[in-house]
Amino acid sequence: MVATEDWKTAGLTGLAALAGAASAALVGVPAGALVGAMLAVAVMAALGRRVAVPPVARDLAFLVIGISLGAGIDASVVPHLPGWSVSLLGLVVALVATMAASSFLLLRVFGIDWQTAVLSSAPGTMSNAVAIAVEGRGDASAVMILQLMRLVILVTLVPPIAALQGVPEIAEGAARPVMPLPTLAALLAIGLPLGRFAGRHGISAACLLVGILLSGIAHGTDLLQGAAPAWTIFLGFTATGAVLGTRIGKVDPRSALRLAGAGAVVVGMALGMAFAFALVIRALTGIPLGQILIAYAPGGVEAMAAIGLALGYDPAFVAAHHFARILILLVLVPVFLSLGATPPRSGGDDRTGGRGG
Repeated sequence: MVATEDWKTAGLTGLAALAGAASAALVGVPAGALVGAMLAVAVMAALGRRVAVPPVARDLAFLVIGISLGAGIDASVVPHLPGWSVSLLGLVVALVATMAASSFLLLRVFGIDWQTAVLSSAPGTMSNAVAIAVEGRGDASAVMILQLMRLVILVTLVPPIAALQGVPEIAEGAARPVMPLPTLAALLAIGLPLGRFAGRHGISAACLLVGILLSGIAHGTDLLQGAAPAWTIFLGFTATGAVLGTRIGKVDPRSALRLAGAGAVVVGMALGMAFAFALVIRALTGIPLGQILIAYAPGGVEAMAAIGLALGYDPAFVAAHHFARILILLVLVPVFLSLGATPPRSGGDDRTGGRGG
């Protein structure tokens, strides 16, 4: 009976996500499938209905997005590498600056303890940050709420901001060949267990990264050609949006209200810093501003990668930068946590809604 109820919940969640994705895509919302699915499932949860996305659907969605990004890697990427090195170096500086500014703002202005501030400020590894908090580093409930606020705001704002920079040339060119379904099925069959294995061993966005690596290596060595079918990418965006929507439904509204000011200020500052760094890198490299903004936006890796793919930006560029983002954050977060000799401020727990687990 429990299993039947679980499948019923997953089915209704999927239908709501598909309806939201289709509606947003039809009216031309940038990254509509992702945003529409997220909002539809979040509304469903707000109305008191149970929402859930089966883990296998979530992992397959991230894997499809990774495979789609990796499909953009081929020999034509090589001439762009010098320009990308400047952009990747800028990404390192941007991540350090954003984490430092956000963490100190949460500590000094909003009275949130250092470890909670650092984990709440890590731009792109939400699951890893929450897992660290649950293990006893900082306030887990505050980290979850602040990370979710950042993610929801950015998923809503970044697509239209990036789209305003113009339609990328890659979206206007000739259609790419489509990967045969048996080939895609083989990549999924290989990638799913590998991604889950990596995820169990602490790798953030494991299925996304495995998809990028498998597809990128295969396309870069000419073993494979063609992008994933459009309908599978649409379903990947929809499932990713549904996952975000279910996370929103788990947030305690009273705790969220207490942290609303801190979340809005920190996200606004982080997005402003990302835009400023993107302007500098645009001036140095000539890479489209919207494309750099997607790479630098301080949102969840899976969501930002999906947005870049949905808007038609260079998939190899997007893949390289979000792969690098995860590796950089895996180093930065422990370093920033180790700097937290500053004791929690009195009253900090009250502002964050109390200790969570």
